[in-house]
Amino acid sequence: MAKKVIAAMSGGVDSSAAAALLLEQGYDVIGVTLNVWPSENSELSCSRTCCSITDVDDARHVCNKLGIPHYVLNMRDIFKRDVIDYFLDEYMKGRTPNPCIACNAHVKFEALMNKAEQLGADYVATGHYATIIKTPEGELALKRSKDAHKDQTYVLYMLGQRQLSKLLLPCGKYTKPEIRAIAEKYGLPNFKKPDSQDLCFVGPEGYAGFIRNNCADLARPGDIVWNGKVVGHHNGIYNFTIGQHKGLGSISNEKLFVTSIDSKTATVYVGESKDLFSRSMIVTDLKYMLKSRMKDGARVGVKIRYSAKEAPATLHIENDTATVVFDEPQRAITPGQAAVFYQDDIVLGGGIILKPISDKE
Repeated sequence: MAKKVIAAMSGGVDSSAAAALLLEQGYDVIGVTLNVWPSENSELSCSRTCCSITDVDDARHVCNKLGIPHYVLNMRDIFKRDVIDYFLDEYMKGRTPNPCIACNAHVKFEALMNKAEQLGADYVATGHYATIIKTPEGELALKRSKDAHKDQTYVLYMLGQRQLSKLLLPCGKYTKPEIRAIAEKYGLPNFKKPDSQDLCFVGPEGYAGFIRNNCADLARPGDIVWNGKVVGHHNGIYNFTIGQHKGLGSISNEKLFVTSIDSKTATVYVGESKDLFSRSMIVTDLKYMLKSRMKDGARVGVKIRYSAKEAPATLHIENDTATVVFDEPQRAITPGQAAVFYQDDIVLGGGIILKPISDKE
């Protein structure tokens, strides 16, 4: 009997091609799309997000074309609690969150795998660009995808052994152009569909407008401070992230950047470019993918944001916290972002950046 797979169908070309590849490999595929916001939010219907109302229709059309069943699962409560509320809470703390990582952790994998078990499915599959391997130590791990530009291992660092054992990632062995060609070969109507670019819940006003409308405390004005002196004012700390220059206005003849944010006083601290560099940082809420390798004293490559290059560093781990010491100072280490640890092309695990450590500390 063919193994049953729940294929997460976002309506995009990647998840659609993944479903086609699974059928080609002989799996019994069921397409599932997650409904994560109130149906009356029609503003999202035409946005370039990963989960818009239009995307649900696209996923249904793809499933019809492939001849597989399609279901829509109501994940609104989980999504609001673990993604939207988390997103707002992090900004309340003056941090810069990554809601897509929270969505992967709590909705796309945890909740979806629980649903798969209820439905008697053997696996869950997504269109993420990553591959699953077995290490010489006998553990499962994520390895970078064939398409380095599209690689998504960074946003999947939180997956554990149980989840990896139930996960299929068909797109990891292909480049994006190859995935589009596969979708075209199967006659899928979305093979030319552009990639999603926006957060799926913010609407046309963008994340700043979403925050203004949903969290009044974040819209309170405050001071911009440089070298202990007030040099300007702002309309809300949510407009700023570490390393930002745009939006500060003409507060100095020097080119200044955001160096830290105090959410309690709504103060934005700025400094020169040199003030953004730190040699070490504190990372909390550690997730271990490879426990045999992610240990105290390990030498790793670290990504401090999705688009960052790896930086060589040493881990110093104590309980649920790691002090990461880089070989060279890193620019704009941002609280709230994920830090992901690699050895070669393999993910060891990661956590959430608590703060950079100043050379003065």
